Amino acid sequence: MKKVGLGWWTLSCLGFMSVPLVGCAPLDEPLSEAELRRRMVREQLAGPGREIRHARVLQAMEKVPRHEFVPEAMRAQAYEDRPLPIGYGQTISQPFIVAFMTAQLDPQPGEKILEVGTGSGYQAAILAELGAQVYTIEILGPLAESAAATLRRLGYTNVQIRVGDGYLGWPEAAPFDAIMVTCAPDHVPQPLVDQLREGGRMIIPVGPPGLQELVLLRKSGGKLERRAVLPVLFVPMTGPRAQPPG
Repeated sequence: MKKVGLGWWTLSCLGFMSVPLVGCAPLDEPLSEAELRRRMVREQLAGPGREIRHARVLQAMEKVPRHEFVPEAMRAQAYEDRPLPIGYGQTISQPFIVAFMTAQLDPQPGEKILEVGTGSGYQAAILAELGAQVYTIEILGPLAESAAATLRRLGYTNVQIRVGDGYLGWPEAAPFDAIMVTCAPDHVPQPLVDQLREGGRMIIPVGPPGLQELVLLRKSGGKLERRAVLPVLFVPMTGPRAQPPG
């Protein structure tokens, strides 16, 4: 396992003493991935200006090894406060966005959740860690295969993956208690609305790059209650139905 060397121990361990500094780490002591996850949660998610307070989501973010879901060459940057490329023009989302979307959706143990846009599989792992039964769709076969292998290796047996057009959802498994979309269509896909159970929630980025907003939807009386929650920038949803002509 790679470890990232950080120099934050320096001030606490320097001093002019003639006796050994018991308990001080070497100046170049690297942080373990578990320590990096704890710092990520403390500074990027629950810290000032972010202040995510959903305890179960924070626990899942601290437990799931994000470095396992990024390419080997990017692992030293796995816990930085930004998205990272995972190949094929796709990214693994910034940790804050993953935590924010998950907290907004508020997954409950045993719920059936559809994720559109598997990508690396990291978001699916977070949902699975929260006890959901996860159905996730990825349009790019190699990414789906890689995500499936990683999730299987890490022991997430409550995730099912298929290769397909996420715009169409997963009708055989519907209805879903909640739907999370991690790529941006131009509009909310009607098949996803149809596959959401009454009272169910959907979180989805909508709009063209530069004009996207993350919206939280709730199905009530067969209609959608809609609330915009955050301006965002996601990769566009691919497929012939997701974007306007031209």
